Amino acid sequence: MEKNKKESLEEKHFDDQIEGRNSVLELLESGRDINKIYIQAGEKHGSIYKIIAMAKERKIVLTELDKNKMQKIAQTQNYQGVIAIVPPFNYVEIEDILEEAKTRQEDPFIVILDGIEDVHNLGSIIRTAETAGVHGIILPKRRSALVNSTVSKVSAGAVEYMKIARVNNLAQTIQKLKEQGIWVCGTDMSAPVDYDEQDLKGPIAIVIGSEGFGMSRLMKESCDFLVKIPMQGKITSLNASVSAGIVIYEAVRQRK
Repeated sequence: MEKNKKESLEEKHFDDQIEGRNSVLELLESGRDINKIYIQAGEKHGSIYKIIAMAKERKIVLTELDKNKMQKIAQTQNYQGVIAIVPPFNYVEIEDILEEAKTRQEDPFIVILDGIEDVHNLGSIIRTAETAGVHGIILPKRRSALVNSTVSKVSAGAVEYMKIARVNNLAQTIQKLKEQGIWVCGTDMSAPVDYDEQDLKGPIAIVIGSEGFGMSRLMKESCDFLVKIPMQGKITSLNASVSAGIVIYEAVRQRK
């Protein structure tokens, strides 16, 4: 029992750290709270100097550790000699995402992820969404990857600028968005309409299904309409993050 408790505490700790030079720099520039930064001994060169300078300016604790200790702390292999320990990721409410759209004086542009469990896919989708000007991402509290150090690294630091909400019930959340005048578009291989033939302008929420199973039946029924990405090769499905990028940027093209 004690061993399991210890492992649980370690996992929680690992979920609250950001690794890699670019990711830590983005973290510092975002102004987010940082508890401590670990620097690997002998790694004081290149962008590490900038990280150290910015950390000192913000009065963040810097601790130098040898390579063996850094490897024990690191969650990823490519931590590049720097690890930042941060408070748990600050998820927002749906209202915060809608307020972001109002602040930018734009129609709401939201991405809903239905069961994306691979952290690399989540990180890639967050990165794409941030570059596309998406106002926020909605995740379910169950059957979904959480924002951790791997997600942050894959997103190239985009998690620091993207509003992400976690909800108990996606179907109920979709209903609330509809009440706000937002159209909900689902992605499904059996949809009758190609993604580039559907009107994606105006207030829109795009639903991306899980890596292996796509959207759940309830989610399909909750959407206002469904679109598909046509397949011409022998492989009949795309990686979830690739699918997300294609549909998100079609919406960007139309919204321009």
